[in-house]
Amino acid sequence: MKINEFVPSEAIFNNPLKNDKQSSGVSFDSFFKESLDKVNDKQVIADELTKGLASGQDVDINDVMLAGEEAKISLQLAVQIRNKVVEAVQELTRMQL
Repeated sequence: MKINEFVPSEAIFNNPLKNDKQSSGVSFDSFFKESLDKVNDKQVIADELTKGLASGQDVDINDVMLAGEEAKISLQLAVQIRNKVVEAVQELTRMQL
């Protein structure tokens, strides 16, 4: 049946959506842990570059500044994501069944 010249594909109805955990093979907790590990790695790299610059090693100041800003922004993003997850959990606990 045509509605406003739109004809849906039959494949939409034959292939139900899979669970994200099954389709990607990665669970939420492992994805979250890997993401936090990446944030930590950026913090460590920025710290090592800063220490290298302070100790007089041949480190470019631009690399130090870029690594520091990248670490700062990734940490801010992680904090905002955590805040949204906490807010979502609090909203779920406030729901009445």
